Amino acid sequence: MAHRWGGGFFLFFIFATTNLGFGCLEHERQALIGFKNSLTSDTANRLSSWTGTNCCHWLGVGCNNATRQVTRLDLRTNSEQLQGNDLNVSLSELSRLSYMDLSGNYFGGSPIPEFIGSMTQLEYLNLSSAGFSGVVTHQIGKLSSLRVLDLGDRQGGTTELTVDDFAWVSGLLSLEYLDLSGVNVTGARDFDKVLFYKIPSLLELHLSNCDLSNSHFDQTHLDSNITHSTIQTLDLGGNLFEGIFPMFLQNLTSLRVLDLSANKLNSTIPVMNNVVELNLASNRFPGIQETGAWRLCELKQLDLSFNYMQGQLTEPTECNQYGLERLILNDNKLTGEIPTSIETLTALRVLHLDYNLLNGTIPESLGNLTSLTELVLSGNQLTGLIPTSLGNLVVLKRLDLSENLLSGRIPFSMGRLSSLEILYLNLNSFSSIPFSIGNMSRLQFLDLSSNLLQDSLPESIGELSNLQFLDISNNSLSGMVTESHFANTSSLIHLAATSNYLLNFKISPNWKPPFQIRNVLLGSCRIESEFPPWIRTQTNLVILILSNTSLYGPLPDWLYKLPVIAILDLSHNLLNGPLTNLPSNQTTKPADSLGTFIERLADYERVARLLHLKNNLFNGSIPGSLCNATDLQILDLSRNMLSGTLPDCLGNLSELMVMILSSNRLSGTVPISLGKIGSSIQWLHLNNNSFHGELPKTLSNCTSLDVLDLGENKFSGNIPKWIGENINSLVVLRLHNNNFTGQIPNELCQNTELQIMDFGENNLTGTIPHCFQNLQGMTGGDSNLYFFGGFEQSVIQVMRGVSLEYTTIMSYVVNLDLSSNNLIGEIPDELTSLSGLIGLNLSNNHLTGRIPNEIGGISSLMSLDLSANDLSGMIPNSISSLSFISHLNLSYNNLSGRIPTGNQLQTLIDPWIYAGNNGLCGSPLPTSCSRSEVEVTDNIGEDDDVEKIWVYGISSGFATGFIGTLGMLVLVKKWRRAFFNFAIHKVM
Repeated sequence: MAHRWGGGFFLFFIFATTNLGFGCLEHERQALIGFKNSLTSDTANRLSSWTGTNCCHWLGVGCNNATRQVTRLDLRTNSEQLQGNDLNVSLSELSRLSYMDLSGNYFGGSPIPEFIGSMTQLEYLNLSSAGFSGVVTHQIGKLSSLRVLDLGDRQGGTTELTVDDFAWVSGLLSLEYLDLSGVNVTGARDFDKVLFYKIPSLLELHLSNCDLSNSHFDQTHLDSNITHSTIQTLDLGGNLFEGIFPMFLQNLTSLRVLDLSANKLNSTIPVMNNVVELNLASNRFPGIQETGAWRLCELKQLDLSFNYMQGQLTEPTECNQYGLERLILNDNKLTGEIPTSIETLTALRVLHLDYNLLNGTIPESLGNLTSLTELVLSGNQLTGLIPTSLGNLVVLKRLDLSENLLSGRIPFSMGRLSSLEILYLNLNSFSSIPFSIGNMSRLQFLDLSSNLLQDSLPESIGELSNLQFLDISNNSLSGMVTESHFANTSSLIHLAATSNYLLNFKISPNWKPPFQIRNVLLGSCRIESEFPPWIRTQTNLVILILSNTSLYGPLPDWLYKLPVIAILDLSHNLLNGPLTNLPSNQTTKPADSLGTFIERLADYERVARLLHLKNNLFNGSIPGSLCNATDLQILDLSRNMLSGTLPDCLGNLSELMVMILSSNRLSGTVPISLGKIGSSIQWLHLNNNSFHGELPKTLSNCTSLDVLDLGENKFSGNIPKWIGENINSLVVLRLHNNNFTGQIPNELCQNTELQIMDFGENNLTGTIPHCFQNLQGMTGGDSNLYFFGGFEQSVIQVMRGVSLEYTTIMSYVVNLDLSSNNLIGEIPDELTSLSGLIGLNLSNNHLTGRIPNEIGGISSLMSLDLSANDLSGMIPNSISSLSFISHLNLSYNNLSGRIPTGNQLQTLIDPWIYAGNNGLCGSPLPTSCSRSEVEVTDNIGEDDDVEKIWVYGISSGFATGFIGTLGMLVLVKKWRRAFFNFAIHKVM
């Protein structure tokens, strides 16, 4: 009986001392609940598991199995913050807590609480980047068991911690790791002495971004006690050290790892015999030799990147030839060839020489560095072939030779790099891809874009079962791409083959891909079929670009059933039928995280929303289902055959930045609801349709418009005053060929950023407002950049070498077009102050008076049309100062006197320029001028009384924006905002 009792007691003891039945202690569970209830925000529901009695099973909570007491609280985060006004005192009830990490959360800028000092069992305390501010409490000094203390701010938060006195640190007798990055320590007296040798166990100290400078350590190197320091790792990066290297560092004999990056040092490094890792990135060292780094014989890792060092790449000395493992010299201005003697660095594992000015060929001797795992030579001026010896680097994981002048065939020996995971050869002039590339069984990222690759794509690429990223765009590949090219590519996430005009994708209609891909970019390849059926199997699509691929026929019924595709570009094809089968057009859900995926896939992690169907044969009305895409940012349905009215629900697209519906058959009035889009919209193109009626006043809510193009419609009524009063950022206002009436409102002059104003072919009356001189956007200046070329312009933003292109037709210049109206009166002299004007068209009006004498002051003018008015008097001599003028029309006025000569005017020899002015004489007209006309004309400007004799015809003008075949796109500060980050930070 006693035996059974004893056995039962033993089982009871085992059961009672575990948390299987009883869970955590009740008062500690209540303490955790108190902490949870004190939070003001948990948007990601991270603490949703904090229910029930057993808190030991809650997220981030760990317990001692024997005592059931909470010993661990780990709630660190990089994104999904917990937020509170302070750190709740209830946590002080966790008396056996030894590990607490609350980093990355936010506690309202409150001070670190005093009760922390009562948690005496703590061995690990991490409150970094957690939104604490104020003076660091001295109570932390009571935590004698603490081994790790991290109070740093590595996220650049707006709150700030300050240490006023370091005396409390002396109580941290077990401390091994201390991080005070971003903490204000400069006001604490003798902080250097306390930190460097009064914590006997300290091994690692981080003081980055603390505003420390040489002056804070003036006497430190004189203190003999500093040699007793135990610190092995010291981080002083991102401070204010400049000029001379801090001398005290050579007395820290225990030091092995030193980070002085992001300072302004430029002097020789003192000899520090025990240092094995040295980070001096982003300083101001003039050259490698001047740093003295090669004297550090124990050095294994050296980073001198971003110093903009000049001179040649010098060779290490014998003392570190056999020990150096990492050499990082990227983003400098090193010149010359890569020395062949680099092969003596036999222990080298990582070599980064990217973004320098290195030239010559890649030395064969690099193939002798058989320990290399990373070789990065991108962004130089290297020429010639890839040496076959690189095939000897069998442990190489990363090879980046992109952005050079390399050429020829990619060598067959590359197929021996069976450990390679990343291969970047883009932006060179390579001509062919070897079949052996299929042997790189671990390859994950392959970028061969922007080369001169010809012939066909090797089918062996289909053997790369780990391949995630494949970019072969911008080449001259030809032949067929079939399903065999993707036979075993089950990991493929990104496929880009754009701008291979001869590459033909011939995929069987019954093909079932082995992958679930996210990004498909095949623009300007050849598909020449109806919509590819294999797309229906892909349920993770984020980007689908099939522009200019000769697709034809209607959108398939199954397309509607696919999940939302964030970037859908089917432009420049022969697709027809209605738009009712577009993918479900709901708001996009956040894309599943790419997890551990790195490199160029990260550029596609967060994408905007784009629907680009321009230049097809789509017909019918714009479907109301489109309004469900409330996160859509770019919508381009231009150059189709769409008809009907605009859906009233388009106003629901509250994030829309660009709406281009031009060149369709749309009609009706602009719905009042369109103004609900509000300040997000920057481009609105409704031109070349059949819209009518007055513009709704609700459009005045679109206060961020840069481009408003309503030309070639049937709009009527007055030009609204709110365009000038409410839309202050407008750069382009185009109302050409409508039925607007009344006077031009003076309020437009409030819109000082206007550069293109086209009101031609309306029924406007009255005079030209004198206040147009206030249109600063037409006054030129350093901010104006003029690009001359064809009408087709591409808006491109490139990130990490791959571009996604959003193309738009621009026929705009810095233009004022008031032609074909009923304007009267004189041309205001104030117009001549618009020094940035390139085109002025006032033709076909009833303007009278003279051409302003100062017309030649519009020095940038290229096109001037004042024809078909009632202008009189002489043509001002200043017109000959227009050195860029290429289009001039003064015909059918009442001008008289001698035609001015000289400069660019001499090239305009067509007599029709001056036709219908019976009083004009001189070349290029057949009528010669009499002697008296010549003399009077030559004296103009010398005698003001001449003005009393001659009546001057006044006219100033500008072209309609179509100067022959010349299209000019004007990019200024305001335009740059219009050319926002299209779609994915990479536009195609």
